[in-house]
Amino acid sequence: MAITKDSRAFIAGKFAFELDSLRAGWLFKAEGGHAKAEVINEKVGVDHIVKKHIGGVEYEEVTVTCGSGMSKGVYEWIKASFDHNYQRKNGAVIAADFNTQELSRLDFFNALISEVGFPALDAASKDPCKITLKLKPEYTRYKSGSGGKISGGTYTMDQTNQKHWLTANFRLRIDGTDCTRVNKIEALTVKQKNVANPVGELRDYEQEPATLEVPNLVVTMPESHASEFFKWHESFVIKGENADNLEKGGTLEYLSSDLKTVLFTINFEHLGIFKISPDSVESGSENIRRVKVEMYCENMKFSYSSSSVWA
Repeated sequence: MAITKDSRAFIAGKFAFELDSLRAGWLFKAEGGHAKAEVINEKVGVDHIVKKHIGGVEYEEVTVTCGSGMSKGVYEWIKASFDHNYQRKNGAVIAADFNTQELSRLDFFNALISEVGFPALDAASKDPCKITLKLKPEYTRYKSGSGGKISGGTYTMDQTNQKHWLTANFRLRIDGTDCTRVNKIEALTVKQKNVANPVGELRDYEQEPATLEVPNLVVTMPESHASEFFKWHESFVIKGENADNLEKGGTLEYLSSDLKTVLFTINFEHLGIFKISPDSVESGSENIRRVKVEMYCENMKFSYSSSSVWA
């Protein structure tokens, strides 16, 4: 079935996001959500032909990439997942032309967040920050768009809301250490494992949340300003002084271009250093000698400010 009312080819210039029947903002990118079935091969019969049939229907994850300027509902959903308060949501990804007229839509139902990805941070970068969300729906439906104009929220791809959120603008704090010279932080991806639960006569599967996978915190800084991390590594790793009360807490703040307004905050709970290593440097190189510090984290919390939400 064609998913647009227009028989001509078209360019999908924009993607809008809808959550619980409300406009939730504009997306940089959207993909996935397709229905598929496993092909099952039967045993070879007397005719020496492998018979095939399909198994149950399964729906791919819906992957969307967004930035600041989404609705409060989107950030509340992310926050709830970090808090282990798993919530199923209905929504849609709407393809629109460059005049913001709705061409087609992918509706998803009873979706759980399966992954939240924050980009790598680099003090020398000029790239905009983007959040990647993976949603695991119980089922999806494609249908043609209404053809009407989509309203609500500032169009993110015009960079209206993205100019003030760059990968260079961040502030890291870890208890008992000086993080002011940290110049790189590797990407943080929190994964929520979901388990498919077959339900009787239905061909669709319910999705049940399982464990939450929290990534390591990996930062890079000049060796000349890493003395406190070296001391922590010596006591925590080499001397074995690594009880729960010796783990540290910390915060990572994503800042706007004024380097004062906090857009998003990630709180780290129970950080433990397990490796510190210098970057490889060739003899005679004029590059600043840096070290990479790797820490495990037991739990993370997410929060946002009113400055990151469109009205």
